[in-house]
Amino acid sequence: MTDRPLFPRVPLIGAAVLVGFALLASGYGRLAGLGKPEPAGIATAERNLQFADRKDGAVIVTMADTGQVLDVMTGQQGFLRGTLRGFARTRREDGIGSLPPIRLTGYANGRLVLFDPSTGRQVELEAFGSLNEAVFVRLLTMQARAQTASAAAPKAGGI
Repeated sequence: MTDRPLFPRVPLIGAAVLVGFALLASGYGRLAGLGKPEPAGIATAERNLQFADRKDGAVIVTMADTGQVLDVMTGQQGFLRGTLRGFARTRREDGIGSLPPIRLTGYANGRLVLFDPSTGRQVELEAFGSLNEAVFVRLLTMQARAQTASAAAPKAGGI
């Protein structure tokens, strides 16, 4: 029998150094506050919105506080519809109907958040690129129309 170790020393020392570095780096990150979510910041604009599908495929966007129609969106509206489908799915799973409004909030630091208070679901819209975010920026900044949702057309269903 020989006196050689069963495992070579160099890879063993390398692995120990790597584990030590990982522990030190994670400890430093925790102490320095790295990786914490960015604070919400100051809200500069906020709207409570309701969305409903019209029989012709358009999406009626209504300000929940006043009942005024904000916009009637026609065409594909892929990002808007996809985002709203996610909210609708969560509401169905939780047994919540389409009546509670969804809150759209713009912050001073540039964040734009779509939040459903009834389910707690939140979408950070800037994460999807400026073109997709612009769909919701427009809803946050535009003026309401004079008509109410009932005058826009009968609803086929909402989110």
